[in-house]
Amino acid sequence: MFIESTEYPFLKPIQDQWRDILSELSALEKEYFVKWPERSIYDGNWTVFALFRLGEHIQLHNLLCPITSSLLEKVPGLVNAGFSSLASGVYIGPHYGYTKEVLRCHIGLITPPNCAIRVGSEIRSWDPGSSFVFDDTQEHEAWNRSGSTRVVLLFDFKRNPDLPLTQFPDDIHQYQLVSDELGK
Repeated sequence: MFIESTEYPFLKPIQDQWRDILSELSALEKEYFVKWPERSIYDGNWTVFALFRLGEHIQLHNLLCPITSSLLEKVPGLVNAGFSSLASGVYIGPHYGYTKEVLRCHIGLITPPNCAIRVGSEIRSWDPGSSFVFDDTQEHEAWNRSGSTRVVLLFDFKRNPDLPLTQFPDDIHQYQLVSDELGK
């Protein structure tokens, strides 16, 4: 089930500056990205460059992407955020998110054809600067059947920014989201 992004006016400034975000993404070294920790749900090379985890800045990464970080700081109830990169041939199998307390947003950045996501029974693909919001506790899967990498800005925000999160698993604190190569 997708939710129209127009229901969330705070997304418009991020969409409007997608080219600036893409510019920051393009300046990042590939070695700064790390494999998504939940390796049992995908095959191939799904990597992330995290900017926020559970509402906290990942300082080194925020310094490398100041425009993106500044835009994300304005998202009410921001929880997690970063760049999600699917290499050619990657398939993320059907899975469910952790909690109904958040919604997930994707902003298209590098969007080759033959890449898509299914949420429930709906399938969507990305265009540069496009956005969509969905409840990731609905079964979803994604794939890249193109010959190049797909990258989106992915972030979670609270449905109710005034309430604390209570349903995230403890092991999310242990996810390695900063590359050992950063800062070398």
